[in-house]
Amino acid sequence: MRIGQARREDDFEINVISLIDVLLTLLMFFVMTTTFVQHARMKVTLPEASAQPAQDQRDALILMVDREGHYSVGSDEVLGTDVDSLKQAIARVAGDDHDRPVLLRADAMTPHQSVVTAMDALAQLGFTRLSIATTPSAEPRGK
Repeated sequence: MRIGQARREDDFEINVISLIDVLLTLLMFFVMTTTFVQHARMKVTLPEASAQPAQDQRDALILMVDREGHYSVGSDEVLGTDVDSLKQAIARVAGDDHDRPVLLRADAMTPHQSVVTAMDALAQLGFTRLSIATTPSAEPRGK
């Protein structure tokens, strides 16, 4: 009686190479599409201003504040709302480059204290080039 050998002949294999190819293709698709999304988690409605737009600041550090007072530095969300956690996040993203311009994008309905906290954290770290982002107003300029 050779029962053990009969079971070995009945074993089968599942070829997973094609499954791995499909998974790697999907992974590459998701990696490539998520790099183009910027600040999708935070919804910010900028306040309006009638001033001329400033020069292009492509290498600026972007600090966002939503209407609940939550912060985001670059593409990283800050977990706390206090000055120390904000300073740590800014230092982690900006490094030692304190001459880098900073673009503060605060929601129009953000509490004033949240904006002041962000400005205070930037000042404590030594950042001096600060711009506040606005949207152009719909009213005609001048008479």
